[in-house]
Amino acid sequence: MAPDGSTRPLRREGYPIARCTVARLMAGMGIRGVQRGKKRWTTVVDETAPRPADLVDRQFVATRPNELWLADITYASTWGGWLYVAFILDVHSRMIVGWQLADHLRTDLVLDALEMAIWRRDVTLGSLVHHSDRGCQYTSFRYSDRLAQAGIAASVGSKGDSYDNAMAESLNGTYKAELVKLHGPWRTRAELELATIEWIDWYNERRLHGEIGDIPPAELETDYYRHHQAEEAA
Repeated sequence: MAPDGSTRPLRREGYPIARCTVARLMAGMGIRGVQRGKKRWTTVVDETAPRPADLVDRQFVATRPNELWLADITYASTWGGWLYVAFILDVHSRMIVGWQLADHLRTDLVLDALEMAIWRRDVTLGSLVHHSDRGCQYTSFRYSDRLAQAGIAASVGSKGDSYDNAMAESLNGTYKAELVKLHGPWRTRAELELATIEWIDWYNERRLHGEIGDIPPAELETDYYRHHQAEEAA
């Protein structure tokens, strides 16, 4: 965490503190901010599979929850081998709405994350777009069919690089920097899975996000629905 990131929670709780003070204290205690590393490739493109259009065009903007979801896969190493984590992120609130961890990159990995997101959210109110990269898991018949069953519009990046799904890539980098690398090495899948559950809870409920006004995703959604209900009652 950078010094400026450390001051926001303190100021939110009523403790005025300068960025330089946090930097000095961190240096004195031997603490440094988390750093992001190099990417491991998890996307395998199936050029023969039908591909949905790119409905997002790198414009990661939403005016309400459940308007635009972003999906992607990242990874972590354990003593027992590589593990892969699929996330689904709500663009409006930055809430992680679905996730799954597995030791493989088959379609079941991303499909389980999607099922969690559909179970947790009401996708019947308004249109919803699901955007991903061109990985074969996301363009598979099973995945596309499940999106269609739920009434969710599929969108796939057209350029084939990280900018096509930049916000999801950023979430992956945050997860690896704040949990996987910071608290590793990981011995077992169960150990990482439990830590991931705890990290997601913190990320959704307590972590302050600068892009949404230095509040947690859960708080933003609560404020949104409270305001929306007040407008309907007026």
